[in-house]
Amino acid sequence: MPRKKAQPKPVAPLSASPFEQAWSGLRAPSAPHPTVSARWLLIATSLAVLAAGACAWGTLCLLFWQGSWQLLYHPTSAVTRTPASVGLAFDPVGFATTEAGQPLLKGWWIPAATDARYIRYTFLYLHGQNGNLGDTVDDLAALHAVGVNVLAFDYRGYGQSQFAHPCEARWREDTDWALQYLTGTRHLAANTIVLDGKDLGANLALEIGALHPELAGIILQEPLDAPVNAIFNDPRARLVPAHLLVRDRFDAIPPATALRIPSLWFLQSPTPGRVASPDHLGAFKKVTAPKMLVWLAPLPNANKDFENSLSRWLDDLPSNGRTLPGCQLGNGLAC
Repeated sequence: MPRKKAQPKPVAPLSASPFEQAWSGLRAPSAPHPTVSARWLLIATSLAVLAAGACAWGTLCLLFWQGSWQLLYHPTSAVTRTPASVGLAFDPVGFATTEAGQPLLKGWWIPAATDARYIRYTFLYLHGQNGNLGDTVDDLAALHAVGVNVLAFDYRGYGQSQFAHPCEARWREDTDWALQYLTGTRHLAANTIVLDGKDLGANLALEIGALHPELAGIILQEPLDAPVNAIFNDPRARLVPAHLLVRDRFDAIPPATALRIPSLWFLQSPTPGRVASPDHLGAFKKVTAPKMLVWLAPLPNANKDFENSLSRWLDDLPSNGRTLPGCQLGNGLAC
């Protein structure tokens, strides 16, 4: 049988060298490049600008929220004066202690003289938004001269009290702790405690007094009319929703309406022979509980008017049901 002729094996094609492959790629027709429409570019640019603006505005809101308290509160930490500088005996006190036993609040206990006329009363003094206790020594000396015990303290963020940014909520909490210290630690009856606030501390005292009808009374020295406007009227507040970012209000009208304990109001007459603007009397007019208003003359007569008016008001406190005078003249000023 004849043999089949052997078929030649197929020869594999020689692979192209890398140089040839690159050269053929260069010679081959290239694919068309994708194009981006002008409309898409405009939309993307607009969204990027809006996102950057939103981030910048959000950062501004955050900075305003964190720092706006400095427009209203002006605390200092260095206490440069004590009651000893005017010859008053006092005891440094600390209260509202943490779990570690560290007091959050520092203050002074200034006892009345043993033969003082109003030794049964204790004044809880609430200072204003500026400085610290060292700036209140003269006011505390005036209260001591009337013959009452005095507890004065620094809010958190002021003086030697714990550092924290001041705010209305913290001020209320600090004052409640001070009341607990007087009733719980010093075992004082609530109906012998009188709140005494000055400037923004007067607005605070009004809020606390409305919540504690068991107290003996409340003294308001120059309460502020719309104090938070110091924040809202700042030019930077126009760039952000300030009324949403700021929680503090210190509005005197609602607590004045709810007040049920006797109140003594001291207002400084702007000039001799004239009374303050009726706007300052809005909260006073809302009070339905026994109240008294005193227009203080310019210094030095104001100190004497203050002591005399306070003494007469304290004389009336035991008979809280009796209506107090509606206005007490100061140095001949008209009501």
